[in-house]
Amino acid sequence: MTRSRARDTDVCGVTAAIAVIDGKWKTLLLWLLESGPHRPGELRRRAPGLSEKVLTQALREMEADGLVHREAYDELPLKTVYSLTPFGRDLAEALEPLAAWGHRRLERLVEAERQAL
Repeated sequence: MTRSRARDTDVCGVTAAIAVIDGKWKTLLLWLLESGPHRPGELRRRAPGLSEKVLTQALREMEADGLVHREAYDELPLKTVYSLTPFGRDLAEALEPLAAWGHRRLERLVEAERQAL
């Protein structure tokens, strides 16, 4: 899905929701930020393989979509903290049933592999 779909108002609701979490890292970032505010370095440590460039891009997109709040403190060294907005928390709550379904699917896959042995 292209980034332009996140601003398209002529789509179904599911497409509109998926457009703002599309990509490899956004759902993980949403999940990490559910536990509270995090600095970018903390997020990178908790997401092995996530580059600084991609983290910055994802957080900027999530901020533009109203999911994430960026707080920059005027101190040295510079300190930036990201947290979920109420709108971001709404999305996280809406994704909980989907996450539960995903866990059930994974359990079925594991069971099918066991039976195949």
